[in-house]
Amino acid sequence: MPDGTGNLAREHLRAFIERIERLEEEKATLMEDICEIYAEAKGTGFDPKIMRQVVRIRKIEPDQRQEQEYVLDTYLSALGMLERSDADKAGSADVAEQIAAAE
Repeated sequence: MPDGTGNLAREHLRAFIERIERLEEEKATLMEDICEIYAEAKGTGFDPKIMRQVVRIRKIEPDQRQEQEYVLDTYLSALGMLERSDADKAGSADVAEQIAAAE
């Protein structure tokens, strides 16, 4: 006599797998559509690599994005890769003085 619980579990598993497979197919179709949009944008003169970066950045919360930009600027500055204006240099000096005073 077959175990009814085993059959039920097997059917649940099969249903989950089939749902995942359908979603994977939809995801592949969406990815193709997205690639076509990037190709179309490239054809009109936009840079898809930069567009992908903009999409990624727009997903980040504003305060988190600002913090990441600050850290990036700090690293680039430390490596001498960031051009800084005199006003920025003066602002950095003010920040350094504030940090020193706080210590």
